[in-house]
Amino acid sequence: MEPFFHGLILALGLILPLGVQNVFIFNQGAIQPTLKKALPATITAAICDTLLILLAVLGVSLIVMQYDWLRLSLIIIGVIFLIYMGFQIWFAKANPQSGAQTMQMSTKKQIVFALSVSLLNPHAILDTIGVIGSSSLVYSGTEKTIFTATCILVSWCWFHGLCLAGRMLKKVDTSGRFLRILNKISAVIIWITALYMVKSIFT
Repeated sequence: MEPFFHGLILALGLILPLGVQNVFIFNQGAIQPTLKKALPATITAAICDTLLILLAVLGVSLIVMQYDWLRLSLIIIGVIFLIYMGFQIWFAKANPQSGAQTMQMSTKKQIVFALSVSLLNPHAILDTIGVIGSSSLVYSGTEKTIFTATCILVSWCWFHGLCLAGRMLKKVDTSGRFLRILNKISAVIIWITALYMVKSIFT
């Protein structure tokens, strides 16, 4: 049971802090017309996390991130996506019929944005590699499989739960006022993350 609890605590510790990925998933749960409409974002984010965890355990991504040109390219592309996504969320249109905040984001756009916030943040990737990857080294065989599967399970449960929480907020906030404020806060957090990534280029 040690690999299970180790993976559970470790994955929760990495995924709980407020970041662009969590903000985006919660936001989609809150502003999409139905929970089903937000599934492309949650499933994509969960699949990306699954991929990163598997790469971390296998050690493949550690080799890839050693190339400075690749790291710089990821940062630049990530910054552009984050700035664009921040404006999309900030200027989300209001729906006067329901009084709620809606964001015209297609399935394709949700997937692209989820991919960008999940895979174009080198710091998040390095955290996954450094923490989950290094922690997995103490296990082998079945224990390593249990540890890895637990980390992946936590990720899937967290993103879908976060989306559901956003949906519940929408039902409580019938006026849409809090959702409008949430959009502004979300956009600011996303822009701050973009600035942090730009700063990392020069440090």
